[in-house]
Amino acid sequence: MREVDGTVVFVEVRQRASASHGGAAASVTPTKQRRIVLAARHYLMRLKTLPPCRFDVLTLQGDETQWLRGAFTLDA
Repeated sequence: MREVDGTVVFVEVRQRASASHGGAAASVTPTKQRRIVLAARHYLMRLKTLPPCRFDVLTLQGDETQWLRGAFTLDA
């Protein structure tokens, strides 16, 4: 996804039925973050110039939806 200002946004979508095991946001562990960052770097290295980028997490838990902008950084 790309913002109007040119920022590339990588979005991880996580769904959980309940928060009994920490919830949807808690399922984006440091290991998962590193995998997302590696995939993003792979994509970004194909571009001529490095655009600003951001990592967001969209959580779906029960009837609630939450968009966590800038949930983690490229150095994850």
